[in-house]
Amino acid sequence: MRKIASVAVVVLVLVAAGAWWHGRAGSADPSASTSTTLSTSTSTSTSTSTSTSTTVLAVTTTTLDVPQTVCVNPGGTVKKGKATIPIEMCVPWKPVDRWAGAKPSIYITSVVPHADQPSVRVYGAWIRTSSTDLALYPGYEGPGPSSLPRGPEMVPPAADPRLLVTFNSGFYEKDGLAGFYTAHTLYYPMIDGLATVVRYTNGKVDIIDWKGGPKPDPRIVMARQNLALLVNHDAATPRSADNALWGLTLGGAPAVWRTALGIDAKGNLLYVAAPEQTAQSLAAIMVRFHAVRAMQLDINPEWPIFVTYAGVGARGPSLFVPNANQIPGRFLYPSTKDFFAVFISHKRGEAQPW
Repeated sequence: MRKIASVAVVVLVLVAAGAWWHGRAGSADPSASTSTTLSTSTSTSTSTSTSTSTTVLAVTTTTLDVPQTVCVNPGGTVKKGKATIPIEMCVPWKPVDRWAGAKPSIYITSVVPHADQPSVRVYGAWIRTSSTDLALYPGYEGPGPSSLPRGPEMVPPAADPRLLVTFNSGFYEKDGLAGFYTAHTLYYPMIDGLATVVRYTNGKVDIIDWKGGPKPDPRIVMARQNLALLVNHDAATPRSADNALWGLTLGGAPAVWRTALGIDAKGNLLYVAAPEQTAQSLAAIMVRFHAVRAMQLDINPEWPIFVTYAGVGARGPSLFVPNANQIPGRFLYPSTKDFFAVFISHKRGEAQPW
């Protein structure tokens, strides 16, 4: 955990100030007790073998029970005495489901990691798992062919009043063998050694390195695999450095749109989507977003999608992740590919709507 000793200096000059925060993200949770200060701070990082001092340009908020602040090093420096110190920017989170109750479960944020690449914006979402149900639905083609019943292939209309967000899943089976289990149905057997998002009968959600054999045990109500772990033990895995291991890209380009799903230290989910990413840079982003473990989801320009809803009954769907290949109502009618949906929870471990 980065420890920051505040320095009472207000910074008036900001490198690429207009690029770091997307207009959609707004301010922090207005219902909480919040104080906002634009300030610089000095920090010492112990995440590498060499300690480094960093000047932090941040929006400081005093807010309980919200996601950890996300900080990046976009470039630029500031003078501190005789030293020239890199600037670090920290961005706030915005709740998007206040209509669902007094305690939001979904927060979003957006940041430009590098000032010299203003078009490369990272879109992140935080999902409180204690108040939500994570559900997984097959599409009519994804994850792959099956003679088993595929379910609604969309968000079940009866569940619309509980719907909070929807987002993309992982690869087609033909592009990467992986286990797929939902609604008491094993569509594809689980494979040991693959990254797996699981939901248990007690309501807990986790991302794990699967070691449970081909069939989930009775404690598991949902499991979806995709490649190996991208992040483990709060750090990028060595495998993430080999881009060839993380899927075929459009035109063979190493850096493309990529998405990932992580879990933080308190068991909440983190979703990230960003263009121009390699597997290694995506892993670094997930670490910045405080994921202790993470898995890559789908890649390439066509597939990233994260939809928020403005009210009860799936009202006012909106694309948080901008994508000309997708539409806001994508999962309110049958979907080509499998996808995740997040619902308001009635009780821990309940069956997903079907």
